[in-house]
Amino acid sequence: MDLTVDAASSVPPFEQVRAQVVALVDAGELPPGTRLPTVRGLADELGLAVNTVARAYRELEAGGVVETRRRTGTVVAAGRDAPDDDVARAAGDLVRRARSAGLGDAEILDVVRGALLRPETAALRA
Repeated sequence: MDLTVDAASSVPPFEQVRAQVVALVDAGELPPGTRLPTVRGLADELGLAVNTVARAYRELEAGGVVETRRRTGTVVAAGRDAPDDDVARAAGDLVRRARSAGLGDAEILDVVRGALLRPETAALRA
């Protein structure tokens, strides 16, 4: 699992971890049953406090994205409704292009928020 945390971002580290795991699950890169690293292992890998990763995992579990099982640890939950594959691919493409252009997570989110607020896209809300 390839996660990164931007210490300069206004987004808290636990939320960066949570959002990236959700994106990987939604894109099908982490299929149901995939075992996630231990809290301690991921914290060490990312240079974060154990409590920060534990909070991200709790949020993921509360959202039904992962479940914690005895003996197997934290795994991607089965039965999660994934968004349309084309939309997930487009989101991945957007993130790759934005990162290639030097944008960080906060700026990418600002771009998406801006698109949501434009009159031509705001009118498409269900």
